[in-house]
Amino acid sequence: MLVALALVAAAVGLGVPTARAWWAWRGIERLALDDALGGAGSGTNYLLVGTDSRADLDPAIDNAPLIFGDGVAGERTDTIAVLHLGGDGARLLAVPRDLYVPLDGGAPSRINAAYSRGGPAALVRTVRAALDIPIDHYVEVDFAGFLGLVDALGGVTVTFDHPAYDPKSGLDVAVAGPVRLDAVDALAYVRSRDYHEILPDGSVRRDPTADLGRVQRQQRFLAAVFDELATVRNPWRAAAIVDEVADDIRLDDRLGFLDALRLAWRLRGLDPETATLPVTPFTTASGAAVLDLRTDEAQPLLNAFR
Repeated sequence: MLVALALVAAAVGLGVPTARAWWAWRGIERLALDDALGGAGSGTNYLLVGTDSRADLDPAIDNAPLIFGDGVAGERTDTIAVLHLGGDGARLLAVPRDLYVPLDGGAPSRINAAYSRGGPAALVRTVRAALDIPIDHYVEVDFAGFLGLVDALGGVTVTFDHPAYDPKSGLDVAVAGPVRLDAVDALAYVRSRDYHEILPDGSVRRDPTADLGRVQRQQRFLAAVFDELATVRNPWRAAAIVDEVADDIRLDDRLGFLDALRLAWRLRGLDPETATLPVTPFTTASGAAVLDLRTDEAQPLLNAFR
């Protein structure tokens, strides 16, 4: 996510020796996406992508059976969002991974399939075409980077209305109120699509919105991470975070070191206006449960990202 990238640059601003931060920056994998990025807009749009790559994970990690699954291979986009930074503030748009759109100018399918079929460039082109918004920069982090970021922050606090669990992701929160999630619990939270709450009368309520509910939880989690970032003032703590995340980030090669440094300070304590695309569930002829964008209703929302 963008927070992980910003921490690398923030290390310099916090006083970490420039050589160390620059070395970490140079170690980040860069992607040549000039043919995919672009479009004229009033601010800057960052496409934030979280992938489900398990390549760098320890097989003995807590919750391993549910993280690794049964024969899960390859890499898909687990999270897609657009962060807009402009003179009129910050906005965060969550893009459901089940959104049914043409993939890179071809046949329609779930939007998260664009990455697995054509890589980051295909995903950027698909998002730009489907939503008709510019994309200026691309930031990607995998499971290992997510876990490392949360570990380095010492956990992230999320407020739960009720005790909650998800038998598929491994989420198990026994109390309501503010809960400090460690890395594994945080991953279970942001991946939850079978979310259950235990109500005060002892009954269980299952979230019927599946991927849409997951998108909203991811937005809440990202806001909590921004709050955590605002507390990072010790340069050596920042340096430790840099070490944890730098190897698990990929970004477009247009984004320079000084650009990221300026971005870092905008992200500290950022409270973006959040939004979710208006969609209608439907089932394709092949039996796939997907989401159709309500285009007319979405236009005022998307105008704020143009």
